[in-house]
Amino acid sequence: MLSLQYEGIKSSLPYRTSSKQRVLPGVSVAINMRDREPEGAGDKLEEQDEWQLYASAGYASSELESEDTESEEDGSEEAWFDGDDLEFEGNTVNWDSPPCPAPLGIAHVIKIGVCDHCLARISGFHSRGTGQDSGSSIREEAFLRDAGLESKIIQEYCPLCENLFDDIENIVDRVFETLSNTEFTTMQFGIHLPKDLVQEEDRIRSKYGAPGSYHLKGAIVESIHERIRNLNKEVDFVKEKPDVMVLVDGLTLRVDVDVRPIFLYGRYRKVSRGIPQTRWPCRACRGRATGCESCEETGLQYIDSVQDLIGEPIREALGAEDTSFHGMGREDIDVRCLGAGRPFVLEVKKPSKRKLPVEDLVELVKENAPGKVEVDSLTWCTRKKVNEVKQSRSEKTYTIRFRAEGLEDTKAAEKSILSLDGQVIDQETPQRVSHRRAAKTRRRKITSIDEVRFEGDEVEVTMRCEAGTYIKELVHSDEGRTTPSVQSVLGTDCEVIWLDVLEIHSD
Repeated sequence: MLSLQYEGIKSSLPYRTSSKQRVLPGVSVAINMRDREPEGAGDKLEEQDEWQLYASAGYASSELESEDTESEEDGSEEAWFDGDDLEFEGNTVNWDSPPCPAPLGIAHVIKIGVCDHCLARISGFHSRGTGQDSGSSIREEAFLRDAGLESKIIQEYCPLCENLFDDIENIVDRVFETLSNTEFTTMQFGIHLPKDLVQEEDRIRSKYGAPGSYHLKGAIVESIHERIRNLNKEVDFVKEKPDVMVLVDGLTLRVDVDVRPIFLYGRYRKVSRGIPQTRWPCRACRGRATGCESCEETGLQYIDSVQDLIGEPIREALGAEDTSFHGMGREDIDVRCLGAGRPFVLEVKKPSKRKLPVEDLVELVKENAPGKVEVDSLTWCTRKKVNEVKQSRSEKTYTIRFRAEGLEDTKAAEKSILSLDGQVIDQETPQRVSHRRAAKTRRRKITSIDEVRFEGDEVEVTMRCEAGTYIKELVHSDEGRTTPSVQSVLGTDCEVIWLDVLEIHSD
């Protein structure tokens, strides 16, 4: 009879776990012990005996254990629930709707309209996987346990995600439509959800979801990742240095795509004077897009620049929006840059193509800038190279030609110029750059003076100087702002004719 009594108690309990698991009953159970006394019991059980009888009746046990198989080593006691609300993991629990994975908990979240996607992630059945199929199977099992459950669903609008999972295909279609003309292999994806949705989802999930259930944002992103991979198996989702960055607004479903730039490293030689290093906006219209009469509607003071002579053919070949030019220092518009050339990094913005043979790009530059700019080689690099180039401090070798009137004794003049070899000079900010350079005195070293040549009243000097030396001012002194100077040691006015950068010693 005792065995039959145990079975009767077991069948009345909607949720059972082993004694080693957390007890999450679905309902409180009222048991009349006096009506179910075991055979041979007295007319009245002591209160303690009655409790022991109930406690040993297999409550919350997945399998009925006989008296002789019960282990006394397991000191864990099963919790007693009287049907009242109580605290569970910091939340008040109503045992008419306990947290998942209790069957009554599953039934409750189904009643309030939770979709299959959210049902799978908050149910606690992690072994079944995630997604709509998993949630659907959990729902079907719940309907089998309670035939009338389907008719008790109060709404079809999911309170956890507001049916956002139904828009995943729409979101992915918009992403691919936006990127239809863009080559990419790596992506960083994010979604912005309304604050009130996140707070409400967290409240419901904390109260009714299983411990450790997955939050909405992560679940949405993973579902979108899976859908994108199904459509393009070559896409790799990364956290750093992606080809494209995608951000979706969860409220409006607007898709914002940021195509990340690509970078090319090389050296250029400027073999013609009158070409600035970067774009020079028109002084009259200040670079207005439509330009003006003064700039022939180009918006540029000078049509050609090193940036455009190199960057434009590359930009067109890669289908990019624009370029930025990062050089290791710069030379004046009337100065040539020869030798091995000046190191630079070309930043190509929003390219639709990301990889082309660099040899082809070099040939495009040669065809675009004959007799103006030369580039021998290019290599792909990262943004880190920009900092390396910009922060590099390399000595440079120059050849400068200037006019010095009244030089009768060239031997004495040469000796005077060579006396500057190895000297440290003080240079105040030159007048010609005072509008864009801080006013201060800079100390620079003349590393060496290799050659001095005279031709009438013209002098040509080759010298190597520390990075940041203003060579023109070193010759004409800039009204005494550079001391000592070539003009000061010669004792006559000097006028610069031209200047060439022969070598940049960066390696």
